Amino acid sequence: MAKRDYYEILGVPRNATQEEIKKAYRQMALKYHPDRNPGNKEAEEKFKEAAEAYEVLSDPEKRKKYDQFGHAGVGETHFGGGGFTVEDIFSHFGDIFGDLGDLFGGGFGSYRSSTRSSSAAKGTNLRVKVKLTLEEIAKGTEKKIKVKKKVPCHVCGGTGAKAGSSPTTCPTCKGTGRVVQVTNTFLGQMQTVSTCPQCHGEGKIITSKCPACGGMGLEDGEEIITIKIPAGVQEGMQMTMAGKGNAAPRGGIPGSLIVTFEEEPHPLFKRDGINLLYEHFVSFPEAALGGSIEVPTLDGKARIKIPAGTLPGKMFRLKRKVFQM
Repeated sequence: MAKRDYYEILGVPRNATQEEIKKAYRQMALKYHPDRNPGNKEAEEKFKEAAEAYEVLSDPEKRKKYDQFGHAGVGETHFGGGGFTVEDIFSHFGDIFGDLGDLFGGGFGSYRSSTRSSSAAKGTNLRVKVKLTLEEIAKGTEKKIKVKKKVPCHVCGGTGAKAGSSPTTCPTCKGTGRVVQVTNTFLGQMQTVSTCPQCHGEGKIITSKCPACGGMGLEDGEEIITIKIPAGVQEGMQMTMAGKGNAAPRGGIPGSLIVTFEEEPHPLFKRDGINLLYEHFVSFPEAALGGSIEVPTLDGKARIKIPAGTLPGKMFRLKRKVFQM
């Protein structure tokens, strides 16, 4: 099957600037991101296709060769072999996914292997709802919210151990957090691995507990969190901020803060995806004879011409007056 034109894939003209190409790719990444289209193979393929197009068009040398010779001029791209994965894209274009990542799983972290121990205690997630005006959604904004949450104990620093003492290595699992059991069967020996019953998978034991937190390493607190919200978010869309949820017992992995967006009603406009709808009533003479009218936009006012003989329900478009994505 012949490859599609890279400019066509990203929906940009051949004379598009680098910034326009980058912006178009970000929009494609938002639309076809795997977290937004779980199990959708077609969306995943389009996500990969966009990545391949961006890899070429974002490189001045590759783009020059592509403009001269087409696909033959760039040969096999980093993502053109067919065997690359979504994780490869995240690794290759980490700078692009910086602000998009927060919308889908904390910087696309669900596709990167964790180096933390799976047995480490984990903090619980928190959920908050943030209301946004249409103006904030159109241009993107930054919000500061105060979140009540579990934080590390100020006395023991989150270790759970009494001052002057420290956790000791669990003698049962030798600090691994797991125990191995070997059972003899008629088929031979069978080996099973389970969480250590003594330290509950933490690998350490607290012999002298902190009197302030009872050995949990947590206390009630609050944090002011800054949320950078990109333009064009929609009602019900979620942003996951990894590590901003409740702290975990005894220095484990903090939970995530899950932010849900709610759009406040606008007195003038109704939203239709990335478009805005505005109703304006004209008199019969204006519709019959034509003229010009002034209409509001998010950036002020604009004037449009009404052709003679305009019928009821006629729709006029003002391009590029809404979302700056």
